[in-house]
Amino acid sequence: MEHISQPVRLQQTQANGNTGPLVIVTILFFMWGLLTALNDVLIPHLKELYTLTYVQAMLVQFCFFGAYFLVSLPAGMLIRKIGYQNGAVAGLVIAAAGCALFYPASTSGYALFLFGFFVLAAGITVLQVAANPYVTVLGDPRNASSRLNLTQAFNSLGTTIAPALGGVLILSGSVLGVAELAKLPAAEQAAYRAAQAASVQGPYLALAAALLVLALLFAFARLPKIEHTDDATAQAGAAKESALAHPHLVMGTIGIFLYVGAEVSIGSFLINFFGEPQIAALSHSDAAHYVSYYWGGAMIGRFVGFAVMRYVSPGKALASNAAAAIALIMVAVFGQGQAAMWAIIAVGLFNSVMFPTIFSMALYRLGRFTGQASGILCMAIVGGAVVPFAQGLLADTVGLQWSFVAPAACYAFILYFGLKYAGLYQQGEQA
Repeated sequence: MEHISQPVRLQQTQANGNTGPLVIVTILFFMWGLLTALNDVLIPHLKELYTLTYVQAMLVQFCFFGAYFLVSLPAGMLIRKIGYQNGAVAGLVIAAAGCALFYPASTSGYALFLFGFFVLAAGITVLQVAANPYVTVLGDPRNASSRLNLTQAFNSLGTTIAPALGGVLILSGSVLGVAELAKLPAAEQAAYRAAQAASVQGPYLALAAALLVLALLFAFARLPKIEHTDDATAQAGAAKESALAHPHLVMGTIGIFLYVGAEVSIGSFLINFFGEPQIAALSHSDAAHYVSYYWGGAMIGRFVGFAVMRYVSPGKALASNAAAAIALIMVAVFGQGQAAMWAIIAVGLFNSVMFPTIFSMALYRLGRFTGQASGILCMAIVGGAVVPFAQGLLADTVGLQWSFVAPAACYAFILYFGLKYAGLYQQGEQA
C-alpha cells in the first residue's frame, strides 16, 4: 500500500490525559443520536397528520440528510477558521434554532417542518465534522475504530431512548385513521390536526433549551487543540493534492453513503412495517417502543465492538456484520409474523460497528487531508436522504415488505469494502 500521511495530533501543551475530552465529545454523540432517531417517530406521525404517501413522508429524511451534503464542506471550512471546539458550539446553536422552528411549524404546515429538519440537521452536520476527527486523534491511531465505537455506543444510547420517548410524548394521544377522520365535520378535522401537530411543540422546545445549555458548557470546557501534521514516514504521499487521491477514502465515502442510507431507511419504515397485518399489526405508539430495540441493538453492539475490535481486523468485522445484516433482511422480506419482525430489529445489532469502522478506515493516515476528508465523509451521510426516498418509491410500487431489498443492496457493497481493505492497518504500518 502507498505511504499515507499520519493523521492529526494533539497539541502537547494541553491536558495530560484524553479521558476528559473524550467524555465531553461523547455527550455530543449522544445528543445528535437522540435528535436523529426522533425522525423515526415523526415520520409516521406526519404521514397520518398530512395524509402523505411514503415518498412524501420520506421528504423528512430527504431534507434532514440532504443538509449533510450541502453543509459538510462549508462546515469543514468554518471549523478550519474557528477551530474544532468553537465549531461544535456553533453546531449546537444552529441545531437549537432548528428545534425551535418546530413550534411555528405546528401551526404553519408540512413545509415549515421540512425546513426545521434541514436547519436542525445543518447544526448536527457541523457537530459531526468537528467531533469525529477529535475522537480519531484522542489516542493511538490504530485504536481509532475502537474509540469511535465507544463514542458511537453513546450515540446509539440517544437513538435507543428517542423512539420510546417520542412514542410517549408525541404518539401517546388517540390517533384516528384516514377513514375515521373523514367522517368528522370539517371543523373537528381541523381541530384534530392542530392538536396532533401541537404535540411536537413541548418536546422540541425542551430539546432547543438543552442544546443551548450544552453549547454554553462546551464553550467553557477545557479541551485540547488539535493540529495537522505529516510524519517523516509519510513523505511519499505528500505530493497528493486531494484527499480523493486516496482510494480507501473514496471507497469509504461510498460505504458511508450506503451504510447511513440503509440504517436510516430501515428505521424510517419500522413503525409502518410493524403495523402491517402479516407482521405484527401494531399501533404507531406500540410500534415505537420496538423501534428502540432496533437502535438499542446498535448500542449494545458498539460497546462490544469497543472491546472486540482491539483484537479483530476492522475490515473483517465490517464484512461479517454486513453479511449478517443481509441475511436478516432476507428473513424480513420473505418471512411473516414474529420471525420477520425480530429479524429486521436484529439488523440494528449488526449495524453497530459499521459507521465508526468505515469512518476510521477511510480517515486512516490522511494527515493534512483529514479535515477535508472528514467533510467529504460527512457529505456522504446524504445517503440517509437518498436511500429512504428510493425505498419509499419501492414501497409505493411493490409493497412495504419487498422494499427492504434496497437496504440489503447497500450492505452488499459494505461487505465488499470490508473484505477489500481487511488488511488496511497492517499494510499501513508496514509501509
